Amino acid sequence: MVVAFDRESVRPLIVEGLANKETGRKLAANDPVRIASISKLVMALAALRLADEGKVDLDRDVSDYLGWQVRSPHYPDVPVTLSQLMAHRAGLSGAADYIIPLGTSLEAKFADPASWRAAGRPGGRETPETLLGGVDEGAFEYSNLGAPLVATVLEAASGERFDRLVERLVFAPLGVKACFNWVGCGLDMAARAVVLYRDTGEVAKDAPAELPPSCTIPVAEGQACDLDGYVPGTNASIFSPQGGVRISMMDLAKIGQALFDLQHGDADGFLTPGTAQLAMWTLAKGATGDEAFFCTYGLHFQLIEAPGPACSDDKLFGDGIPRMGHSGEAYGLQSGLWVDPKGDTGFVYFTTEVPPPPGGEDTGGFTAREKALMTRALALLAERTR
Repeated sequence: MVVAFDRESVRPLIVEGLANKETGRKLAANDPVRIASISKLVMALAALRLADEGKVDLDRDVSDYLGWQVRSPHYPDVPVTLSQLMAHRAGLSGAADYIIPLGTSLEAKFADPASWRAAGRPGGRETPETLLGGVDEGAFEYSNLGAPLVATVLEAASGERFDRLVERLVFAPLGVKACFNWVGCGLDMAARAVVLYRDTGEVAKDAPAELPPSCTIPVAEGQACDLDGYVPGTNASIFSPQGGVRISMMDLAKIGQALFDLQHGDADGFLTPGTAQLAMWTLAKGATGDEAFFCTYGLHFQLIEAPGPACSDDKLFGDGIPRMGHSGEAYGLQSGLWVDPKGDTGFVYFTTEVPPPPGGEDTGGFTAREKALMTRALALLAERTR
């Protein structure tokens, strides 16, 4: 599926295939799907909005919010900040397990040396001061483990449960219906879920038996699947902030529309001008040194087809236009949200039953199927706007 959008409109371009192969239900543009790592961008918008409220400082030691110390055992004197975590420069291991079920300890997870890289000195986002001062910014390594910690810090800073916080700061203001791990979406929305299949044809995620009223969050053995007693600021991993958003492409496009304000810093926009400029500055200075895929990255925003050194991300659109957003890959699905802020156009898409990249999830570039999908989408959009 591909949906195009600009500042004023959202239009489906390609809607094809089945949402559920067992029942034969056809895919519809408003069917919710697990969008994988685009969820991190949604979380980033919540973090930036919370910063606008003055409740969180992206460059403050996260230990101050949590009440326990977060430190790499290899660099025990170096603070860890939200900026570092959201830029994948906090020294966390990309190979570490990032699912921390309800009833288990987030603090214990980050006390485990296996969660950290020995050569991963935590480093913050680039600013004019750090560039002039020659501060070691820390090496980039994409790690899903940072997202649960970011989400938990947002809870601790606000006193709100993560799913409700994102509903208040992102989903409701933008007029979208979405949720994390189906919490709060309701039975009617779950009934329209897109089942994810692996390339082998087997069900990978969101089969009917896995949907509400069944338990949809990770729970430790012997722990009740009950959020009534959950204390915000203890373990937001249960909402899968790294990839657990369920949303339709029509609604995801509305989130994409909010990104246009990042370029212009509109005083009446989704973010204050200062915060919008911060996000754009961090992305502009977010070269990772990687030549494979995540070549430019900052605060959970990814930039593709950027001018400069060659990067294997330059073939999704192939038109040389820099676009910002985020990619997604998990459970046989690949997805994307990409905005050309200067041209005021954007696309969201997903495709399923895709073979995993050789190195595992979140390690590959854009696939041939994604490139073909976007080639079709660009041609259809050009035809419809003549």
